[in-house]
Amino acid sequence: MLTPRLIDTVVSAALDEDAPWGDLTADALIPAEAQASASLNAREPGVFSGAAVFEAAFRLTDPGISVAFLVADGEPFSAGDTIAMVSGPARAVLTAERVALNFVQRMSGIATMTAAYVSAVSDTRARIVDTRKTTPGLRAFERHAVRSGGGRNHRHSLSDAVMVKDNHLAVLLERGLTVTEALLRAREELPHTTSIEVEVDRLDQIEAVLAAGVDTIMLDNFTLDELREGVVLVAGRAVVEASGNVTLATVRDIAATGVDVISSGALTHSVQSLDLGLDVSVD
Repeated sequence: MLTPRLIDTVVSAALDEDAPWGDLTADALIPAEAQASASLNAREPGVFSGAAVFEAAFRLTDPGISVAFLVADGEPFSAGDTIAMVSGPARAVLTAERVALNFVQRMSGIATMTAAYVSAVSDTRARIVDTRKTTPGLRAFERHAVRSGGGRNHRHSLSDAVMVKDNHLAVLLERGLTVTEALLRAREELPHTTSIEVEVDRLDQIEAVLAAGVDTIMLDNFTLDELREGVVLVAGRAVVEASGNVTLATVRDIAATGVDVISSGALTHSVQSLDLGLDVSVD
């Protein structure tokens, strides 16, 4: 989803927001002919993500800036490592600095957190996936970062797949339809390529949902014992996803219940940006 066109659109908007009428400080203090060299350095260890976004911030500010990467998306680094080298007109390098850092710090923070979750469940069958709890307008950026960390993506948008949640079910039940009937009717209306996932919050809802032949069943806010029982009840008839109260402290125990997928909004909505810095010297 992170296409060159989308990168340029979003990064251009960020640059326009940050310097709508130019960079007063750089223009007033830095000679127009000055050249600069800069290094993107890690202040703490992590997993890198956002190379194309970082490069775009400089290129869109001034095509004369060059960026060379020593670390690729998805690769780990240590504190003190140099991740990238930047060179070009000094004014433009200084103008693009903050936007470039904002993106890459956040994306690398997401990748680093995701890698920790993936490592915690590495010897289980469970996949770590994100959710739609992303920053509006930045979903493709943040989901790319999840993949950089070794995670997987849930549906990208409301248009990608059917996901029936508790509020949908409440409306259907008010209309007098059973869950099975409603899901079977939905299946008849949908293309055969469309996946259907249904969220349940009680064990006694599982059979009615499975009777409709859904592809994935989400066990939401289940206890560990309930998750184990739910996996037994589903018995391979659908992909089992666990969600709710997923943290780095709990994800290992959740994975051990035998679920296929663990989704966590924390990967994108509770992440802390990584401490990366751009050290600049003017030639």
